[in-house]
Amino acid sequence: MATSAQPVVSGNRLLAATPEKIRQVLLACCSVQRESRSADFCRTFQDWPQLLDLAQKHGVLPQVYGRLMQEQVPPSALAGFSAGYQLQVRRAVLLTGELMAVLECLRSAQIEALPYKGAVLAEMLYGDVAARQFGDIDLLIRPHDVSRAITALQALGYRPALQLTAAQHRAYLKSGYEYTLDSARGRNVLEVQWNVLPHFYAVDFAIEDLFRGARPVEFQGRSILSLAPETLLLVLAVHAAKHAWEKLAWLCDLVQLVKTRELDWQAVRKESTRLGVARILAVNFLLARNLLGAEMPQGVPMDLAAQAIAQEIAEQMKRGESYHPASSAYFRLMLGLRERWSDRARFLWRLACTPSTGEWAVVRLPEKLFPLYRGVRMARLLRRLAG
Repeated sequence: MATSAQPVVSGNRLLAATPEKIRQVLLACCSVQRESRSADFCRTFQDWPQLLDLAQKHGVLPQVYGRLMQEQVPPSALAGFSAGYQLQVRRAVLLTGELMAVLECLRSAQIEALPYKGAVLAEMLYGDVAARQFGDIDLLIRPHDVSRAITALQALGYRPALQLTAAQHRAYLKSGYEYTLDSARGRNVLEVQWNVLPHFYAVDFAIEDLFRGARPVEFQGRSILSLAPETLLLVLAVHAAKHAWEKLAWLCDLVQLVKTRELDWQAVRKESTRLGVARILAVNFLLARNLLGAEMPQGVPMDLAAQAIAQEIAEQMKRGESYHPASSAYFRLMLGLRERWSDRARFLWRLACTPSTGEWAVVRLPEKLFPLYRGVRMARLLRRLAG
């Protein structure tokens, strides 16, 4: 992100509020160590609008605003953060009410749903729906309930952003993992998910096991079902990896989950090994240690490759760089994050051979010719790699 250099005073010297300086202040404000250098940074800092933009981009506005209120920050500097935070509070209240209405709608249709991010995660980890920045509702449902759920939610004004034929819908349930739904409250307000990741990532959570292991949590004065803490830890870890850790908020959530919940680390190790995401879990906590000063949990398996990847990601974050999801560098990262050759092979095979909405938009084939979409997928992938 481009930033203008503003002078800041340090002793008798003038320093430029460079992008690196702004990111240092952001990390200091999000550090789990109370004796962090955020106070030192804030006393010599002036580029508050750029810090506000970066905090919002990384999804940590509530954390940064809360830390700044504890430091010697001029009230005029806090004005932008206060206004941004109040907008987040109103958004959180609106989405919390919407979540309750959606859950009631699905319950009336006898559809079981597990909310696991958004407002539920905010209250579970931070004790307040406004203490975590979020902008939508995420629900897990069973694949066979997707069509019924979308139909039921029409009563609340929701419509899927993606319009598919019956044949495409059946294929999408196998290759994809979510429908985003729009309403009068905005675009992509609700995400109805039947898996944790798209099929080609080759991380095969067993959805029935997620429902079977669901635990009751207190939310807005009532008890609802959500993911077990050990499962939630792995789900949040792979979600952050899927997006190449472009938001600092995802690391903050993992640290807070470990801090506020008693975890069965033996179960975490067993399931991460089964899924082939032990390295992904390690990279998450290495980043949390390197960037936020968090302690490394004893139950997290470690290898040299995880340390190298975490170092690379941390350096990129400090430089303000990120991976483009369609780049070869991104797919090399996804391969390197898997500790088993078999998982890497499955990832490559599924990536090459799993057609989805892009292929269906480019070429219209009748249902009996659907197998030909594999060839379309391979051709498009080769063209992208050549480019």
